Amino acid sequence: MKSNRWDDHYTEKAREEKWLARSVYKLQEIDRKFKLIHKNDRVLDLGCFPGSWSQYAILKVGKRGDVVGIDLHAPKAFNPPNFRCIKGDIDTIEVEWLAAEIQPRDVVLSDLAPPTTGIRATDAARSMSLAEKAARIGRALLKNKGHFVCKIFEGEDLKPFKSDISPSFKQVRLFRPKATRKRSREVYLVGTGFISKP
Repeated sequence: MKSNRWDDHYTEKAREEKWLARSVYKLQEIDRKFKLIHKNDRVLDLGCFPGSWSQYAILKVGKRGDVVGIDLHAPKAFNPPNFRCIKGDIDTIEVEWLAAEIQPRDVVLSDLAPPTTGIRATDAARSMSLAEKAARIGRALLKNKGHFVCKIFEGEDLKPFKSDISPSFKQVRLFRPKATRKRSREVYLVGTGFISKP
């Protein structure tokens, strides 16, 4: 019962504060801790539906910044002038096409999650596959000193993934926001200070 009340708190709070989903509080906490999104930034939001992360990012970047989201479904009732949704599948989108289509990004966010089966190893492997694709996109589109956030389900591949991505950033941390459901095995990898290749 306690976990249901805890979930309801964030759901109700999001509704009261006019956010598109409760997941906004995860990004808000990550951003406050690591200071990722700034005024005038260009942000890429992978798996942007239902839209609360893009909604939060738009408020942070202001009118001169912009946010591009990618998802199979566009956020509903959310269409500010500096937001663009590219409807597409992260599994098939071409990184080279995307890099040519949009300008380099200050921040790349990924809240991508696979359909869950309840089988821990399977779910973790599917989540890792999405995280690897997000990292590939991040490395291709991030500006020097840019930041990267992606959701991952905890599993045996998490440490190797962190080790693989660490040389690309000044710092890489794993972080579990308070708004994460207690039964969830998700954690966020946060890479700050992207080191672009000359």
